[in-house]
Amino acid sequence: MRSLFHCSFIGLLLCVVAPISHGAQDALLELVATIPMPAVKGRIDHLALDEKRNRLYVAALGNDTLEVLDVSANRLEKSIAGFGEPQDVLYVPDMNRLYVTSGSANRVDVLDGTSLALSRRFTGLEDADNLRYDVAARRAYIGYGKGALRVIDLATDKPAGDLRLSGHPESFQLERAGTRIFVNVPTAKHVAVVDRARSTIIAMWDTQGAANNFPMALDEASHRLFVGARNPAVMLVYDTDTGKVVAKHPIGEDADDIFLDAARKRVYVICGEGRVDVFRQASNGGYVPAGSIRTSTRARTGLFVPEEGRLYVAAPAIDGSPARVLVYRIR
Repeated sequence: MRSLFHCSFIGLLLCVVAPISHGAQDALLELVATIPMPAVKGRIDHLALDEKRNRLYVAALGNDTLEVLDVSANRLEKSIAGFGEPQDVLYVPDMNRLYVTSGSANRVDVLDGTSLALSRRFTGLEDADNLRYDVAARRAYIGYGKGALRVIDLATDKPAGDLRLSGHPESFQLERAGTRIFVNVPTAKHVAVVDRARSTIIAMWDTQGAANNFPMALDEASHRLFVGARNPAVMLVYDTDTGKVVAKHPIGEDADDIFLDAARKRVYVICGEGRVDVFRQASNGGYVPAGSIRTSTRARTGLFVPEEGRLYVAAPAIDGSPARVLVYRIR
């Protein structure tokens, strides 16, 4: 991704944590590297990781490129052009393939995981957006258009139907032990619950007056769904057994990614106003605020890698600073 920088005076400022219940000096996230992407301009969307090759893929939406970062050497490996507003990236290790959605090009590109050469395309997917993978069924789900999830059978590389929704889907999460998909539908102000075995919507959970529900994370073991809204800026916590909102917490503005850290019983909310909000699971099973870490303005997407204990945060070019990925070690 870039050359390795240890926390200097500026780095220390980035690592400051707001006072938290278990001590202000116990930093939850430590900035350990910064990987510049000097040629990238504009908005940055989602990320994916190929752990075997130590490659971090960054969808540089405003730059129409896919940035390939070497996280072992902390440097930019290459920049691949030819995309149209890339929005999400999915690496499928068992097939060694990389899937990239292009919102303005209305397609999904499939790249070989080793050479990164284009192997095929799925076209006709208006505003192709978020990607998810059902490991057991070997199916990919692509949010697109004015309201659908396209299903792709990766064993045959053929479409396997659409799941229709009330509006364009943003972040969505798949159950591993069940058949449900939880889908943020901001224009409808609800979370759609889809049974992927029956290809039908089985519930629609209201966002209780909160609008622009974009990011989402699922704690399947604890039966909790975390949904970030932008107006007002809150995190809604749903009970996935009842569909009821059991908690509502203020968060930073312009959140676009939420990640569950199951091992540490935490939730990380990446907010575009320039911070990561951290919540921890309390003894009663609920989640409470644990602090906020300063990042960079408009840094609202990232990737949490539990196996590495790393949180990657994508920061766009702003105020003379180049685009970069901030690498945090979880503490």
